[in-house]
Amino acid sequence: MGASLAGGGFYVQTCFIAQQAGEKALEALCFSKGYDVVRTHSLFQIVRSLSEDEELERCARELDLYYVSGRYPDAFPGGAPFEILTADQARSAVTAAETVVALVRGRILP
Repeated sequence: MGASLAGGGFYVQTCFIAQQAGEKALEALCFSKGYDVVRTHSLFQIVRSLSEDEELERCARELDLYYVSGRYPDAFPGGAPFEILTADQARSAVTAAETVVALVRGRILP
């Protein structure tokens, strides 16, 4: 799905949906480890609280960039997100989300 959104020029939406996919996967990992609630939207903070590996942290850092910029038209001082985010960023965000989901899946499922 992300690739088709990116291919259609919906870069902001693609980046935001990738961030959301990563967030939901990490929340599932938290719940599998006994967390009752996750009170942040920062993937980086979630990964840090779980003491996870560098690959998850790298992806989390990247995806965190798109939570605010994907939701608010005034997120950037120099223009609207649709004017700033690029196809390369959208592709990279999808790859980061796919990596997070795959790594989490490997930790949750036997």
